[in-house]
Amino acid sequence: MTVSAARSAALSAFDLATAQDVFALRRIGQSAAEALGMDRQDQVRIATALSELGRDRLGCDGLTVAFTLPPGPEPVLAVVFEWDSGTKAAPDLEPAARLLNRVRHETGATHESGAHGSGGARERIVAEHPLPAAWSDTPAARLEVREALRRHAPMTLADDLRAQTRDLIATLEETRAQREELRRLNDELEETNRGVLALYTELSQELEETNSGVVALHTELEEKSNRLRETSEAKTRFWTNISHELRTPVNAVVALSRLLLAAGSAPLTEEQRRQVSLIDASGQTLFALVNDLLDMAKAEAGQLEIAAAPVDLRALVGQLGAVMRSTGMPDGVLLLTPEPGTLPVTVTDEALLTRILRNLLSNALKFTEKGEVRLEFAVDPEAAGQWMTFTVTDTGVGIPESELTRVFEEFYQVRGPLQRAHRGTGLGLPYARALTELLGGTLRLSSTPGVGTRVEVRLPHRPGPRPATPPAPPAPEADA
Repeated sequence: MTVSAARSAALSAFDLATAQDVFALRRIGQSAAEALGMDRQDQVRIATALSELGRDRLGCDGLTVAFTLPPGPEPVLAVVFEWDSGTKAAPDLEPAARLLNRVRHETGATHESGAHGSGGARERIVAEHPLPAAWSDTPAARLEVREALRRHAPMTLADDLRAQTRDLIATLEETRAQREELRRLNDELEETNRGVLALYTELSQELEETNSGVVALHTELEEKSNRLRETSEAKTRFWTNISHELRTPVNAVVALSRLLLAAGSAPLTEEQRRQVSLIDASGQTLFALVNDLLDMAKAEAGQLEIAAAPVDLRALVGQLGAVMRSTGMPDGVLLLTPEPGTLPVTVTDEALLTRILRNLLSNALKFTEKGEVRLEFAVDPEAAGQWMTFTVTDTGVGIPESELTRVFEEFYQVRGPLQRAHRGTGLGLPYARALTELLGGTLRLSSTPGVGTRVEVRLPHRPGPRPATPPAPPAPEADA
């Protein structure tokens, strides 16, 4: 085997003329792959593929083989077989293509003048395989590859068979080791699967137990919810019935007392008139409480209907202020209401709004000994005028912070000296909040003991047309 002058630019180039040259090519290819840092399997693949290609082309005129490391984006070992055209049938590339990364056949290559005569058409096979990522293309590394390509002497057929046998044995040993490793990994995976299955079974049982507990809890909660609903309905029926039962005698008391006080009735002594006046005042108070109880029951049962209509707030606030002042103001307490010109017309339920403000003002006056009770009105500018706020502030005794969450409980009353002087049912604030929410609004309360209390009622505001004529005074509420 002699070096071809035409392939002097490669790492190494040889003529392939005899079977011994093909045997040597197998060992040279394996040594080159080893010098390039390829693993044992790649070494055997390259050696076997080159042997197959060399044996297939053996007998072609001018057959040479060259080992190169061509420049390019992907570093590869390229082995090029060249021969004169038309000297043998087309090459069989399938065996080598199964072993190497790329194998291609090219025709019409031009051969430079040299050992094989003047230039002419040549054919070639280019076999490529990628280099390991760890290999570095340096002069020293290339020199090591060249030395590996030159160190092999010509081999006989027996030598080649022995080398192939050694390669086969080494490959079988490596395959057996890989099979043992695979078996070990399979055993570990099987053990892991058993653990996962056991964990899944345990979690499934815990989840089933949890679901059973949740179902039982849900059933218990549903039963309690039904009992609470039945209790609430019973309470509502009781309020409604007792309110209706109370209204008839209360109406009679109020009507008879007013009849005795009328101008055309028989004259009464001063003491009789005073006592009848007390009866009338007590009857009216009781009548108002009965109305509140009935409305509260209707609101909780969802039976209190809203009668929305344009309401002139000037008239409503004016009449409300006059009523509150005429029923007796505490000495030293001033009731302040908004200027009439600042109050618009809004679409809402006039009766419910009146009851809300009446309860809040009545509470404020009841627990204020000196100073003022103020009613203020404002339209929320940030909500494009779609909300309005009534604010009732007083300079009364205030409510302790610990009691703020309880004042909205039905029938609850804050203990104190003024509470003993002004008895009530404890329905004022719960009733006002229930009606506020029924109108689609919110009620908020804040208070400081010794300073006073502030209540804000925020309601939807839909502006309406102002009536052309002054509104008539409200008619007395009919029995429900």
